[in-house]
Amino acid sequence: MVSSPHEAMHRIFQHDLELFGRLSCVLGLGVPTPVKATVLPTDLTETSPVERRVDTLLRFENPEHGPFLLAIEAQREKDPAKPASWAYYTAYLWTKYRLPTTLMVVCQDRATAEWAQQPVASGPPQLPTLTLRPLVVGPHNMPVITDPDEARADLALAALAAITHGADPCVGAILKALSTALQAVPEDVADPIIEFTAQGLAKCRAKHIWRKLVAVDLSFYKSYISEEIRDEGRVQGETRRAAEDILDVLEVRGMDVPETVRERIAACDDLETLRHWHRRAVIAPSADAIFTEDA
Repeated sequence: MVSSPHEAMHRIFQHDLELFGRLSCVLGLGVPTPVKATVLPTDLTETSPVERRVDTLLRFENPEHGPFLLAIEAQREKDPAKPASWAYYTAYLWTKYRLPTTLMVVCQDRATAEWAQQPVASGPPQLPTLTLRPLVVGPHNMPVITDPDEARADLALAALAAITHGADPCVGAILKALSTALQAVPEDVADPIIEFTAQGLAKCRAKHIWRKLVAVDLSFYKSYISEEIRDEGRVQGETRRAAEDILDVLEVRGMDVPETVRERIAACDDLETLRHWHRRAVIAPSADAIFTEDA
């Protein structure tokens, strides 16, 4: 199943067609900056019933070396079957378009990135007819952008860097720099960057940091993220009040409430469970008996 992080890691190159040219400079690839980029169909299906689709496919025009293709794959974990598929994509595109083809794999964790960048040969060691060497982008080679001015200079690159560093300890500073940079740009420019970042971090703990930054630093932003943040705030408020009501009942009844009971009540985020405990608190013989069925 295609996930939001998977989509964000490659669709951002469709959103900003010049991003690859700037990224190649950041990574020191030595690729001349393309003068034109075109989004191509991603369907690589043949007449056979096997369907094959590359995540994003771009055609670049380069005045020095001529046109070339860039196939972009988002990879979140190791998959032994992928190298063969990637080799197929590259060979098929080369055959179909008769253009040099580069495969770029975008990863969010270092282990997957190290696995993806290992060369894989289609033949035996003595006869490596086709060797796959993808260009890998991930936390091992993407810049750590914690300066809002640097982030503002290239918002798409800063968003991609934040996505690839989603699991890094310093991701909070990275996201803060990006949210600060987005405050000074028009909403129509900021909105897609906010969305890509949110989607790219959907499977990371950093998603909570980004959602809070969006709510505080980017209050103008109106989307499903804003709605989710408001809904979560409302639920959190209700659960907090429900927990306080339980403790009030126990204290009014003059019961001793151990710290372990207080912590368990405070840690519960299920409103229905809290309501259940509240009803038990009225008749329970002791504070901890609210958690048992025979209360």
